[in-house]
Amino acid sequence: MARCHRDGAILRNIGEAEMNVVISQSMLFPWVGMLEQIRLADWFVHYDDVQFSKGSFTNRVQIKMAQGVRWMTVPLVNRSLEKHIDEVQVAPVSKWRDKHLLLLKTSFEGAPYIRDALEIAEHVYSIEYPHIGALARASLLSLVDYFELNRFTTFIDVKDMAIGGSSSKRVLDVVKKLGGNNYITGLGALKYLDHDLFEAQGIEVRYMQYMCCPYPQLHGVFTPYVSGLDLIANCGKDGKQYICSETVHWRKLIHESGRTI
Repeated sequence: MARCHRDGAILRNIGEAEMNVVISQSMLFPWVGMLEQIRLADWFVHYDDVQFSKGSFTNRVQIKMAQGVRWMTVPLVNRSLEKHIDEVQVAPVSKWRDKHLLLLKTSFEGAPYIRDALEIAEHVYSIEYPHIGALARASLLSLVDYFELNRFTTFIDVKDMAIGGSSSKRVLDVVKKLGGNNYITGLGALKYLDHDLFEAQGIEVRYMQYMCCPYPQLHGVFTPYVSGLDLIANCGKDGKQYICSETVHWRKLIHESGRTI
């Protein structure tokens, strides 16, 4: 499997013809774990034509404050559990942008690269977006660009692939169309993914083993689950060394964890 070392190098065994595919809904300035997935991906598929889920990370993210961790949430206009992510409208940016920027400034006050983090947020928030999927995607890609994670990863919108269906079958068809032989995903997929369906097609399902490497961070005990903007504010470009990932085959994960599916 492809993996990154702390020096940021991508390593692949000579002779391997691996093609790693990651499929994910867009997330608002996501945590480092999302960047770890992207770092391992040859193809990253934006999967925003699916049902919006209340409480997801599409329109909210955790920010670390002196008083503890709190949520930073983008307000929505026509939120409905029947609408897709790319259909849910965002409240006018002018109504909440300053609040978010103040929250980030307060969180990062004293960090050596606060300017980098705030400039990224200011740029993303300078645009009115047609839906929350577009805003979340722009925020995600802003982190990708900063850490230059797109040097080895190609991004594509699932809508452009014209693949219908749902659930495991659609995910499988996306991976196959991209020529993938490794599907990398987060632990949430254990609840629904049909692993045998993938194996029957010669595609290996691998789950993330998030490294959660501690980096210099403000406000007490380290937590890895805050926005990737926090990594930028505290470490700048050198933060890339902390985006370090491993994966585990689904059968091994289940065996070692005692999980049942």
